Amino acid sequence: MSENPSRKRLGKGLAALIGDIDIPNSAALIEAEAYRQTQSQADKSTAGPGAEKYVPIEKIMRNRHNPRRSFADDNIADLAQSIREHGLVQPVLVRPSPVHDGYFELIAGERRWRAAQQAGLAEIPVLLRDVDDRTALELAIIENVQRADLNPVEEALGYKQLIEEHGYLQADLAAIIGKSRSHLANMMRLLKLPEDILDKLALGQLSIGHARCLINVENASALAQQIIDKGLSVRQVENLAAHSESNDEKPAAKKAEKDANMVALERNLGEKLGMQVAIHFKNKGGDIRIHYKNLDQLDDICRRLEQR
Repeated sequence: MSENPSRKRLGKGLAALIGDIDIPNSAALIEAEAYRQTQSQADKSTAGPGAEKYVPIEKIMRNRHNPRRSFADDNIADLAQSIREHGLVQPVLVRPSPVHDGYFELIAGERRWRAAQQAGLAEIPVLLRDVDDRTALELAIIENVQRADLNPVEEALGYKQLIEEHGYLQADLAAIIGKSRSHLANMMRLLKLPEDILDKLALGQLSIGHARCLINVENASALAQQIIDKGLSVRQVENLAAHSESNDEKPAAKKAEKDANMVALERNLGEKLGMQVAIHFKNKGGDIRIHYKNLDQLDDICRRLEQR
């Protein structure tokens, strides 16, 4: 896949694109407000892409592709009260609306936009970026990941959307968002869980560690409820899941003796990988199983398989 120039910039983090957005001190706030009040309405309405400008809040539309789905009402209310007292210090990131002329679509900052509406602001500061759907989603995910604003399910769905709808490889996406490939793979594996468990994970009733233990467990939903009711640790859940799997296994028939050549091949592959390898052969086909002990070993397997 050819490298997109905008993605090279994204790899440096959101700050490289939208500038320093740290909250300024009180003196800077006063100075910024005085400067804003001296600007004419014409200056504000004609600012070009990349410049901070003020636009009517009703001209800003939410982004239907925003990876963040949940917004706590009490959190919005607290921010609205702060905005009433101090104003909206940090601008939201927008782009020209692709469907409505004269309107803007949020890229990042929906929580601030919602709170500003609740605070009764007529206009808010924005940073304008003229970007396509793909780059807008990249920016939204990066900003939210950097702020830790996404719950695990929202983060995983955002990665899935970039990969499935915009053709990313996991390795490329990992470089852009500043995460390891194994982190990306493990977050997306969470989406294999049943919906009721994903809901509990999104609400913070289960941790990511708990959720990982439940992947591919037959009685996952019942076990998830036990975790919540009894306050089980991740280690306790690992033991329960392993016990459940062993109970579900049917008594196996007497194993056929493996061919000496097959045993030697297992040993050779295991020594090269540094992991346990099992080869099962039947008729004309079979399978190879590689047992890894931790995420670093899984990452090493992925790296080896992706080498050309």
